[in-house]
Amino acid sequence: MSTEPPSDVDPRIGIEPEREVRHEQEEQPDGLALRLCRALVCAAVDPALCSVLLFDLEPRLLDPVARLFRRILAGAGQPEAPLVMLGTTSRDEDLWTRAVLRQETDGIAFHMEPGPLIQADGRPGTPPPVVAVPDLCRLSVAGMRAAVQLLGADVAVVEHAGLSRTARPRARWLAACGSADAGRVSSHLLDRFAIRLPAAGLRLPDVEGLLDSLPPDWLDRAARAVGGQDAPAVTVTDEVIARVGRLLGPDTGVRRQLALARLARALAALEGEHTADVAHCDEAARLMGLDALESPQPSEPEPGPARPAPVPPRPVPRPRGDTVRRGPGDQSERRWAEPGQTLLETEPAEGVGSAPGGTSAIFVTPYPEDRADVLRDFAPLRSPWQRTAGTDPRRGAVIGSRRARDLNDLAYVRTVREAAVHQRVRRAESFTVVPADLHSHVRAGAPERLLVLVLDHTCRGDWDWQYALTPYLQWAYTMRAAVHVVEIGGARAADELKAESFALRNVLDPRLLAALYRPPGRASPLAHGIEQAAQALRRAFRQHGSGLAEAWLVVVTDGRGNVPLRASHTGRLGGPVGAEGVEDALDAAADVRSMDRTRLQTVVVDAGREPYGNLPSALADTLGATVVEGRGRNQGTGSGRDTGRGGGAGEW
Repeated sequence: MSTEPPSDVDPRIGIEPEREVRHEQEEQPDGLALRLCRALVCAAVDPALCSVLLFDLEPRLLDPVARLFRRILAGAGQPEAPLVMLGTTSRDEDLWTRAVLRQETDGIAFHMEPGPLIQADGRPGTPPPVVAVPDLCRLSVAGMRAAVQLLGADVAVVEHAGLSRTARPRARWLAACGSADAGRVSSHLLDRFAIRLPAAGLRLPDVEGLLDSLPPDWLDRAARAVGGQDAPAVTVTDEVIARVGRLLGPDTGVRRQLALARLARALAALEGEHTADVAHCDEAARLMGLDALESPQPSEPEPGPARPAPVPPRPVPRPRGDTVRRGPGDQSERRWAEPGQTLLETEPAEGVGSAPGGTSAIFVTPYPEDRADVLRDFAPLRSPWQRTAGTDPRRGAVIGSRRARDLNDLAYVRTVREAAVHQRVRRAESFTVVPADLHSHVRAGAPERLLVLVLDHTCRGDWDWQYALTPYLQWAYTMRAAVHVVEIGGARAADELKAESFALRNVLDPRLLAALYRPPGRASPLAHGIEQAAQALRRAFRQHGSGLAEAWLVVVTDGRGNVPLRASHTGRLGGPVGAEGVEDALDAAADVRSMDRTRLQTVVVDAGREPYGNLPSALADTLGATVVEGRGRNQGTGSGRDTGRGGGAGEW
């Protein structure tokens, strides 16, 4: 009997595409989809629960979830509620005000009206808008400030660009965020979201089928609450308050306790009850996924031997005399092997798998920021200070406008809009622009400092380079420096003959932490990595000009590059290479030495491996760099080589 699928069936999955779509539409909603629908109805009923945050939601599901929320807010037989999208490019001018043209008796008039965030306030007959944020971690500063100002506020006073308005916020917010990135979001912003819901693995059927699964009177009660009709008052008992404290713990914030109690109150109102009891509180906890917090936590592992913490570095780390070695300057020593002789191979790549002893259980929680290990920015709601060189501040992306202080970098559209508002009052024969109308651009601060990290993973087999890199990472965090990472010899590289590089906004990007602990591979294209680092430095000096005050190049390597530059460019390795990879690395390093030495500082972190222990010194001599001992006294060498000088981050 033949088991081959029909011709119109995809052999990779064995299901007809039309049948798969039809099956997905006809399937019954699962528990997570029902919990999401109930949470959205509660957010529609109670204005205090106007914000919903979904963790680990697939990007393709944001639009269906927003459409479901708009359908709930609009009610049966009514058009869907308006939608407002906020992202990385949202500005204050786009959120709070908008310019409109109106036909009047004496011509066309130019007016300023409230923007999309407050345009529906004060209109009980219209459904409130839904403000959707695809990625809360990447929301602009203007969007974060707007969320902190509006979410949870009974009355908001808005004064922007000549518009003064006291509004009662009615908009509902729907945001998505990865649980791994929750630690990077400001705690002030996260606390504004009353309803949290883990949404990993969500399967959302059609909207009508999902709404039909709700109790019949829930949508009617939600429509009456959104329409401003009087809802029955629901009281919260003292037992509910005590139960909330036990569920969330004694150290939780007041906003979390209020959110859980209000969610229990909303569930009681939907059921037609006048009092919220402990059963409603437990149902609210299960709705948000808080039942996992009551399960026994895994036992903590036995503490191992204490690891000495690195000494905090100076703001600008400078190597001390006892941690610096200079390589020989004689160029004749660049010959490391006889023709045809290959260097020693690097160690085999480590296997990628679970740590010894197994992995710990993952507990689903609506508050993943409590378990996050990433660093937060100390001022996430404020743009960094910008140092201007000369009288021309035209650097960085435009993020807004302000009243002009001079004639540099004028915002012409904003100036014309401001002048058009006052034309009727001025009663001039022609369009008039006065100095009070002039506005200039507000630009995002361009990076004034840059850290370029060249990480050779093949030299990190038996030591932890965290202590050697800590001073430079702390300097980059303190100075808000941009980061450019060049990886060499990673086990998961797309092409092991080529180096990989990527730019980061700052050291808080989680990709940097992943790059620091990448398992090592076999090949070491050191020449290609140094070439990419040189290109990144030249590009930064050319783009930012005098605005780039300082740059650091930190190369962590043992100097044993076994991939020639020609093989990295062509992607083909033919025959023995000998010392060609090392020679190409030194040639690429000579290009870095010719750069601006007043603003560029170069450091080579020596992995301290034998044989060929003088390769890092020769590379540093070609770069014009200092050599820092990568292995401290407490780390050992793993190869019998111990200089006895100490070094590393513990010496800073």
